[in-house]
Amino acid sequence: MMKQSNKVIIDHLRCPDDLVQIGMIGELSRDPGFFNFGSDVLCYGKCSALTPSRKFSPPLPDALEHAQVDQGVVSLPFDLTEVVEAFRREEYTAALGHKARHWAQNPVLRMGYYVARPLLPVPVRKHLQRLALRGWDKQPFPHWPVDTTVEQILESLVGLILRESKDQALPFIWFWPEGKLACAVMTHDVETAEGRDFCKSLMDVDDSFGIKASFQVVPERRYKVPETYLTSITQRGFEVNVQDLNHDGRLFDKYEEFQRRTKAINAYAGAFKAVGFRSAVLYRNADWLNSLSFEYDMSIPNVAHLDPQAGGCCTVFPYFVGDILEIPVTTIQDYSLFHILRDYSLDLWKEQSSRIQERHGVMNFIIHPDYVTGDREMRVFKDLLAYLAELRAKAGLWIPLPRELSEWWKQRSRMQIVKSASGWEIVGEGKERARLAYARWVNGKLVYDLKA
Repeated sequence: MMKQSNKVIIDHLRCPDDLVQIGMIGELSRDPGFFNFGSDVLCYGKCSALTPSRKFSPPLPDALEHAQVDQGVVSLPFDLTEVVEAFRREEYTAALGHKARHWAQNPVLRMGYYVARPLLPVPVRKHLQRLALRGWDKQPFPHWPVDTTVEQILESLVGLILRESKDQALPFIWFWPEGKLACAVMTHDVETAEGRDFCKSLMDVDDSFGIKASFQVVPERRYKVPETYLTSITQRGFEVNVQDLNHDGRLFDKYEEFQRRTKAINAYAGAFKAVGFRSAVLYRNADWLNSLSFEYDMSIPNVAHLDPQAGGCCTVFPYFVGDILEIPVTTIQDYSLFHILRDYSLDLWKEQSSRIQERHGVMNFIIHPDYVTGDREMRVFKDLLAYLAELRAKAGLWIPLPRELSEWWKQRSRMQIVKSASGWEIVGEGKERARLAYARWVNGKLVYDLKA
């Protein structure tokens, strides 16, 4: 019996269920590994038609030739959901040897570093971090500076369906409201008392470009968090989120300790009236996230080559981890750009933004109020805001608060497309903001046709 495996495409595109028939055939291999689906689409998981490679060492076996198409039904030698979730949840990282890449992965050394961190000036910290990250640019996967492996997998399957189907187009609900072509969110992680005290000035800068942001606040130990500080942010139309518990880098070390801290974190969610969460230094474990009582999380990078915990979710779109929506961090952090790469230009941010915009995904920026107090850093940040404001005006970029993005994506996930007398129609709460779109196969390429 063929196992149905189309849910992941339905969830991503919000297209009619009966137009995407994907199943799995054969008995899967005992162990997961890397393989291709075509010449340039990478997969990680179990496969029934071949033995996946335990190491990422091209050339990899190709599963595309074992796919079958019959009367519009695509049968795959792998479980599509398993393969996509292996990237979103970073299950492939152990096969790349990421868990032992450098000292930051050693719990004892990491604990010592974070104990000493408040006493270390930035020049010392960035020197230690550069040493820890040596060879980051030699990592073969995920692909730097933006990885869209998940999108490539899904698009290759949609293309296969369209090539073999009598229908020339697949209707779906466009990704963003009012037909916006892509999305960007600005987020500010507050790490120190100095950063906290600079937040008013940072909000003034954001407002001067008409861009609102979220502030991720550390509840304990780092600095005092008076209620007047929180209301000074929300009253101006910005957003407050919870950032970790005490920023000691140990939130995900042990499950029992995580559960203990979760109780306090969830209490702060209520006290801060926060619906979003981010872990300190982007340490994470997707399997534990649903212990947190938040609507969304922003702790998983797209490509984590410059983060202490390597890996990356390999997608530029939000996705659900249980009940929590994950909004991945898809661009380089300001600290890494300035102090690790020593780059004070917009070049990398522009390159990442361009690649994300081509896929119609979300640009998620982390700018710390602690690290843009200098004239040079502030100049670069203002240039970034000006660039995003230009994309908003000329290219249809949507720049909401993270909570507004979360509200839309969850609302969209409940919408459906149905056949009516006049054609396809979107139904569900929020449909007035939604737009109908079509995926087409044109000249050997998948293209999107957005209806006004």
